[in-house]
Amino acid sequence: MSLTPIEPDDIEALATGAWILGAGGGGNPYLARLNLRLLYEAGTRVSLLDPKALADDDPVAVVASVGAPLVGRERLSDPQLATRPLLALQDHLKGAFRAVMSVEVGGTNALQPLMVAAMTGLPVVDADSMGRAFPEAQMASFAIADLPMLPLALSDVRGSDVIIPRAANPGWMSRIARKALGEMGAVAATCRGPRTGREIKAYGILYSTTKAIRIGRAVHAARRRRDDPIAALVEAEAGVLLFRGKVLDISRRTTDSFLRGRARIEGAYGDRGSILEVEFQNEFAAAWRDGEVAVTTPDIICVLDSESGEAIGTEMIRYGQRVSVIVLPPPAIFLTTRGLAATGPRAFGYDFDYTTVLADQAKGLSVRGGPSEAR
Repeated sequence: MSLTPIEPDDIEALATGAWILGAGGGGNPYLARLNLRLLYEAGTRVSLLDPKALADDDPVAVVASVGAPLVGRERLSDPQLATRPLLALQDHLKGAFRAVMSVEVGGTNALQPLMVAAMTGLPVVDADSMGRAFPEAQMASFAIADLPMLPLALSDVRGSDVIIPRAANPGWMSRIARKALGEMGAVAATCRGPRTGREIKAYGILYSTTKAIRIGRAVHAARRRRDDPIAALVEAEAGVLLFRGKVLDISRRTTDSFLRGRARIEGAYGDRGSILEVEFQNEFAAAWRDGEVAVTTPDIICVLDSESGEAIGTEMIRYGQRVSVIVLPPPAIFLTTRGLAATGPRAFGYDFDYTTVLADQAKGLSVRGGPSEAR
């Protein structure tokens, strides 16, 4: 068994890196980080499992906190709630899981499996199914690979548990879960499984947890050196600095358990005189510079505090913030034909195709269109 202890400093770096990879979504990891700090102070420890060390038939639980990020700031989760859907699903399946992993490495969901692991003693697989955060189940690598659907358990703060044994496809699973989620108050802890070791090794986004830790360490190290954390991050992760400026306006609303809206950013420094508009559905999905499409999902669009390099979530962005907008490369599976169909701008309701500012991904794409409220 290839296990690596997760140290307290790793949790701090993971929280920073995962919040960046969340692309504005996934939930602010602050509360999960505090919960893990308390568990560690009480003597609990969690280990990271190399995904290649999984046996092909090892059953793995895939956990997440789902819902509208804005509501998540009021309906606070904890390790007990995070663990409940796993226990409910084990009872339903009449079998135990071998390990736990995150559905997405973005935001608080990168720390969700650590909380579950601390409560159950299971190891955390160093992998996820998105390599970032996305709002819907059909946007996961396992769904894009057309793997069989799995039962899904949801638990809320009132003590309710809901199990969806099956659905026609990942899109319908997501739609049904969203309806249940609405009745649960737009936030719930979830568990899906079992995903096998064979499936994870073949179709998971491997070593995404260590990637998030690496990103967090790069930002923290730049701060200690009093260097620019934005520049350090862009260099370390082959990203692009898209825009720098001040938030002029923000509109957002919660509908169907999604947080949707748009931010307008006034350019500064080399971007003075320009306006960047960024739209989101939980995560940042597309950006327009002076009315022309500049970048779209599945590229990882991140809005960061220009001084600290910390991510700013779609539920936290507000007027007056000095921000830097960067773009990081997505996992390769999302750039395939099936991947773009599931996670590109048309999957979010836009009438244009994927475009990128990343040199390695630019394929002579040309898109046109003005910003419209994310659908």
